[in-house]
Amino acid sequence: NCRFCAVDSKPPQELQADEPQRVAEAAGKMKLRHVVITSATRDDLPDGGASHLVETVRQVRRRCPSISVELLVSDFDGRRESVTEVVSEARPEVYAHNAEVVPARQRAMRDPRFSWRRSLDTLRWAVGAGAAMTKSSLMVGCGETDEQILQAMRELRSAGVLLLTLGQYLRPTPGHAPVARYLPPEDFEQYRRAALEMGFRAVAA
Repeated sequence: NCRFCAVDSKPPQELQADEPQRVAEAAGKMKLRHVVITSATRDDLPDGGASHLVETVRQVRRRCPSISVELLVSDFDGRRESVTEVVSEARPEVYAHNAEVVPARQRAMRDPRFSWRRSLDTLRWAVGAGAAMTKSSLMVGCGETDEQILQAMRELRSAGVLLLTLGQYLRPTPGHAPVARYLPPEDFEQYRRAALEMGFRAVAA
């Protein structure tokens, strides 16, 4: 129910037991060297889908032993044990969770069940559980100020995030939040340089 997202909310479906194997088969057929695995938010499940993600990574690595894995996951409804399970048992090369927008725009853009603080906690928990590399993403052009963007970047770095992406928000339909501004390429370059100076290992802006 985020105001930037065009994915329709639907009643939760039963997990498909063969999905991990099918994902692994797809990765093998495409001869992938790096795979990004994500999922819908599954707050209806006791573990938020953590065990299903772990099994998916196991199957992918069984089929493709040399592949690197990036998991883009939810905040697991604030379940630290789910974050720990995914990090310690799946051991992805990259653990990613998107904070989406700066703190001041969270309530305007994200579903009320999400929060900046919980997103930061999720990333800190992943670092504490031994995540090899953590990653997050921010959309800009949502009504935030330049200083709010820089401060959000500082907080993400303080949470242990090493990889950062910054992208222009694009309105998917007239029913979604309007674009407040379109940032020129030179602004993104300034943010990229600032992020690298903050200590991020890699930045895509």
